[in-house]
Amino acid sequence: MRLIIYTGKGGTGKTVSACSTALKLSGLKSRTLLVSADPAHTLGDALIKDRIVGTPTKISADLDAAQVDPIAEMDTNFKTIFSYFASYFQAKGVDDTISYELAMLPGMTQLLCLLKIEEAARSGVYDAIILDMPASGEALRFLYFPKLVGSLSMRLSGLAGLVSGFGRLFQPYFSSPAHSSDLMKIEADLLHKLEELSKLIFDQKVTSLRLVANADSFSMENAKRTLMSANLYGINVDMIIINKIMPITRSENSFLANWTHLQQTKVIEARSNFYPLPVKEVPLYNEELKGIEMLKQNAEILFGDEDPGQILYHEKVFEFKSDNSGLTLKLKVPFTKNVDFLVERASDRITIKVATDIGHIVNVIPLPAITLGMKLKAAQLSDKNLVISFEY
Repeated sequence: MRLIIYTGKGGTGKTVSACSTALKLSGLKSRTLLVSADPAHTLGDALIKDRIVGTPTKISADLDAAQVDPIAEMDTNFKTIFSYFASYFQAKGVDDTISYELAMLPGMTQLLCLLKIEEAARSGVYDAIILDMPASGEALRFLYFPKLVGSLSMRLSGLAGLVSGFGRLFQPYFSSPAHSSDLMKIEADLLHKLEELSKLIFDQKVTSLRLVANADSFSMENAKRTLMSANLYGINVDMIIINKIMPITRSENSFLANWTHLQQTKVIEARSNFYPLPVKEVPLYNEELKGIEMLKQNAEILFGDEDPGQILYHEKVFEFKSDNSGLTLKLKVPFTKNVDFLVERASDRITIKVATDIGHIVNVIPLPAITLGMKLKAAQLSDKNLVISFEY
């Protein structure tokens, strides 16, 4: 099975790119599921389908689509936890309707969407899952979240005790006894699903992240940050898409001439900055890009005779090399400066913290057992790589 994730700055064309890919794949007789976590519910608009809901909706013979509704997902799969949170706010005097809104914690839409992916993968029904994620900065944090929680759940002992304690903590606010056993069961099930999801996302033979941008400075910088973050987390990026490129014109209209010149400059920069990743260029259409036929045409521009389900680019993100003097960890972190990162070691793990203009990105990388007898020697940037040296 293949999992292909589209992300980028808002308005760059993530949804139409995801839809085009799904239509092309399903046309090649791959059983495909298209999933969106976009709260704007844009799948229906792009496909011109009236009602796409959380359960897979048949679009064509080999294509289903699902629009994640966090409220419905919580009510179906995590009603006990959802109710506990809502009851807490109600006990504090918050209106019932607002209590349920507050119970939807930040990021819940993205997390529930990812859990939907795990469920679909586990079903074995689909050959490919295409995921339309929200804006990149937050999307990558939630892609990394399952790995973080899975790591914590394996390291923390007495987790069940913590969960039952959660039930007792909220006990004074409920009119009926807190069913901590229900909470424990749901929590254990959730952690198991997150661990399985983590294996899926970080398996570079299964999952590819594809970045979508427009030919302007803002979305290009966003794509650079996302590529750097994905490399830091260990998620494979296999393609860059530049949408809405205006045609070169000989018009004497200086407004159009300036824009086309700016865009062409940005496209040339992108080919250089993202090399050797494949960069796909999509023109600005003279009408709205929506409807199945137009999306199929867009897919032909994107992929031509290529199979969109193949891994279009793959390279090791982490690389360990050892010699007589010690060991070196090389990690690709393009678009980063020496002053942007901090490296710290704790026993068998190394923490890398990178500063960006949207906040810090942190990854914890397990070290090979051989490094237990070594000390951290140096960390420096070299040709877009962060090189960390250990010595005996």
